[in-house]
Amino acid sequence: MAETMEQSKPSTLEMEHSSGGVKFKMPVDSDHKATEFWLFSFAKPHMRAFHLSWFSFFCCFVSSFAAPPLLPVIRDNLSLTATDIGNAGIASVSGAVFARLAMGTACDLVGPRLASATLILITTPAVYCSSIINSATGFLLVRFFTGFSLASFVSTQFWMSSMFSPPKVGRANGFAGGWGNLGGGATQLIMPLVYELIKKIGSTHFIAWRIAFFIPGVMQTGSAIALLLFGQDMPDGNYKQLHKSGNKHKDDFASVFKHAVSNYRGWITALTYGYCFGVELTIDNIIAQYFYDRFSVNISKAGTIAASFGLANIISRPGGGFLSDYLSQKFGMRGRLWGLWVVQTLGGVFCLTLGRTNSLGASIVVLLLFSFFCQAACGLTFGVVPFISRRSLGLISGMTGGGGNVGAVLTQLIFFHNSKYSTEDGIFYMGIMIIACTLPVTLIHFPQWGGILRGPISGRTAENYYQSEWSHHEQQKGYDTASIRFAENSVREGGPRATGSSHSKHTVPVDTSPANV
Repeated sequence: MAETMEQSKPSTLEMEHSSGGVKFKMPVDSDHKATEFWLFSFAKPHMRAFHLSWFSFFCCFVSSFAAPPLLPVIRDNLSLTATDIGNAGIASVSGAVFARLAMGTACDLVGPRLASATLILITTPAVYCSSIINSATGFLLVRFFTGFSLASFVSTQFWMSSMFSPPKVGRANGFAGGWGNLGGGATQLIMPLVYELIKKIGSTHFIAWRIAFFIPGVMQTGSAIALLLFGQDMPDGNYKQLHKSGNKHKDDFASVFKHAVSNYRGWITALTYGYCFGVELTIDNIIAQYFYDRFSVNISKAGTIAASFGLANIISRPGGGFLSDYLSQKFGMRGRLWGLWVVQTLGGVFCLTLGRTNSLGASIVVLLLFSFFCQAACGLTFGVVPFISRRSLGLISGMTGGGGNVGAVLTQLIFFHNSKYSTEDGIFYMGIMIIACTLPVTLIHFPQWGGILRGPISGRTAENYYQSEWSHHEQQKGYDTASIRFAENSVREGGPRATGSSHSKHTVPVDTSPANV
């Protein structure tokens, strides 16, 4: 019976030939996802989506963390207390908790391009309003609403998972997320430089910081417009076109929600991400002021040191993605999970070391080591997330991303909200939290591929795993076709014994070389 049903369905290769003979500038698998990653190419639609996604997220990061490097000036101008600053820091990352969940659902239903551009445009007014605030309440509100834009991270990861094949998705997610996160470091350089430039032109320091906020506002607006003009949701087109043509099933919220919240793996990645990305957000909020107060460096030097943490994303998070793909090639999904646990645990060790380092030079060295392992763990996390669910990929991504913000909120509330702990003690205890909250990675198990503690279950396949998200009726209608194609192209996750090759077995011919793209 099962054989009869299987024979009645066209193979993925047959489906590929029936797609109208579409050729792409990059080699693709049977799902039209790119099987290569050409970093400096703008090949449409895969690499164009990559560059649009990371840059828009970069602009959102610049806006969300534009205030911390100017806090010494803003603090004096608005008469902010330590509690005011702590509350605003928490507000800047708390709103995105729910925004990321909503963004994940929006990506599943309307596509990453429209979802991301809409969110960015909605939050842009809050960036401009930063220039006219005159109270602690106003400061808290603009940081809260600007922070919603960080939910664009979810659309970035969803988009990359929709454009790149399983063997390359780790590095695609790593580069997109990492280069986007660069905004957290870049803003530590950009805002003090713009502030100083405006002062030299003739402005007073209390006016200069206000004018400086127009720079991130313009950047964020421009990135949203670029998404709408040049972006494409999927390799074969935008969601609206694909729904209209019948090439993509228009899913309903209830089904997407059900399969996301019932998958325990998504909850574990949400927890662990809270103590890699959540820690990164916390450091972005506190590190410039920490070096300014503890080591008595000037505002420019403190900003430069703080920038080094965020700027490490240029190699650290992509490095985590590359490591995830490499470990998958050698050991399958079990390698991805082992890598995530080891790297994030080492990040916790360097974090608690930073809290106990008393010299400026040594603190900078430890900060850089900490940044690499913390951010690489983020890349490793999203080397696993795309495999948790296909039907609810957006919401699983949103849950994980939202977990990052929850971790940031809780960490700042517990350790950096009042004078109970000194900042250095808060950093030390945060390192202990990282180590403890990374342990649940050991509980993640894929029946078809295994996990850290035990191997795969005999007879279970990736097709079984992903088809279980679709009812028998939906399978008969072919709604699960994309999930089956993904399962076939994920064969490498079973480890070297599962396949003799690390490449997808289906490839569409290339009509343009990388040099000409």
